[in-house]
Amino acid sequence: QVQLVESGGGLVQSGGSLRLSCAASGFTLDSYAIGWLRQAPGKDREGVLCSPRAGTTTYYTDSVKGRFTVSRDNAENMVFLQMNSLKPEDSGVYYCALGPTFCPYSMSSYKNWGQGTQVTVSS
Repeated sequence: QVQLVESGGGLVQSGGSLRLSCAASGFTLDSYAIGWLRQAPGKDREGVLCSPRAGTTTYYTDSVKGRFTVSRDNAENMVFLQMNSLKPEDSGVYYCALGPTFCPYSMSSYKNWGQGTQVTVSS
């Protein structure tokens, strides 16, 4: 049974940092891409970035380039989203999601999601 559990969200001031964690189980992490997506109140869920099985990160949102990075520990079945220089517009619920074997173009390709973790950036 595929399970993804996010943690690490919270309240941070503008310019601060947070590190989100995604604990994965029920599948072999190093065989799949993992996406991070977010949803702000009143807005559609949007892709943030994708960690491929190997190679470079795929960014879905230009605004996070240079500020957000993703890493994974396949042995521990963990994926991490490091968020630096946070801005109020980064606020929302952040989700990790199981992708196919490659980083997809469409967010509908992510079939399994965690419950999300709330990130709030105050100005």
